[in-house]
Amino acid sequence: MRYALIGCGRIAVNHMKAAVNNKLEICAVCDVIPEKMEALLEKYELAGDESIKRYTDYKELIEKEAPELVSIATESGNHAEIALYCIDKGVNCIIEKPMAMSIEDANKIIDLAEQRGVKVSACHQNRFNVAIQELRKAIESGRFGRLSHGSIHVRWNRDHGYYDQAPWRGTWAQDGGALMNQCIHGIDLLRWMMGDEIEEIYGATRQQFHDYLEAEDVGMAVIKFKNGAIGTIEGTTNVYPRNLEETLYIFGENGTVKIGGKSTNNIDVWDFADETEDDQKNKGLEEQTSNVYGNGHTSLFADVIDAIKNDRKPYVDAVAGRNALEVVLSIYKSQKTGQPVKFPLTEFASTDMAGEFDK
Repeated sequence: MRYALIGCGRIAVNHMKAAVNNKLEICAVCDVIPEKMEALLEKYELAGDESIKRYTDYKELIEKEAPELVSIATESGNHAEIALYCIDKGVNCIIEKPMAMSIEDANKIIDLAEQRGVKVSACHQNRFNVAIQELRKAIESGRFGRLSHGSIHVRWNRDHGYYDQAPWRGTWAQDGGALMNQCIHGIDLLRWMMGDEIEEIYGATRQQFHDYLEAEDVGMAVIKFKNGAIGTIEGTTNVYPRNLEETLYIFGENGTVKIGGKSTNNIDVWDFADETEDDQKNKGLEEQTSNVYGNGHTSLFADVIDAIKNDRKPYVDAVAGRNALEVVLSIYKSQKTGQPVKFPLTEFASTDMAGEFDK
């Protein structure tokens, strides 16, 4: 399957690794900075492969190379524009999170993909973590009974050096803040596990220590789910001196689970009323990861390839990407208005927050 990577920055190494692991035919890479393409290819000993073309214009790449699958790993503010172009040309897409920066663009991606018969996956790779898959099985088999509440805590560190790596980071147009960039994976997991359907959200965000950015460095929210459960979100890049945890809690009448580790990759608590022998294997489960991005990209790519071949929806489809984005944008809107936000969210963009922390 012919594959191309658009965007060769920080997260691109995970996409390239997943493409190599899945034995995709890498036909092209694209970045506005040629040195980034070369550095990425060099890392995977592909720099000397003349069959891999280099482009600085993604439209030219699509026209000349006709890939069957692309992944989009540019700055966040360009995801929707590139995805809509690729989808319109009939190219299947893996879109790095967030899928878009406005709810309107996310809905356009979903609608156009449906019209064109194209597969689109939002790159929420943590859904493939071993611990998360075990939790999902427990949710789907009803082992928790009625859900009471759940929470996600993303307590990370991002210092001045991180933001200095790219000028678009922390801007409303291209990135958003801690919730949109760092915490959206955990937000995706919480919404997915708690039944997806939301009634309303009330949130607050602040810019405490990163006054050189436009966006927030801490955000908190309370979610009312339609099934009666409550969810809470805490996301920040203000933890001193390094990343602390990404922890997901689910509480039900017959079960309690805590998924911890740096990126929801360990099972810290696994207690069920109907305990089985298999449960013993999950207690203390740890999945080794080399960084906070985890190991899920390879599995996500494999799923998308299979979805294309067998004409089915990807496991993490465009609707999943929209749902995670909807939560973040609703927290932003709640901060801006000081009011709870009813679902569904029909209009809002990260750029609607411009100037929020200037006062």
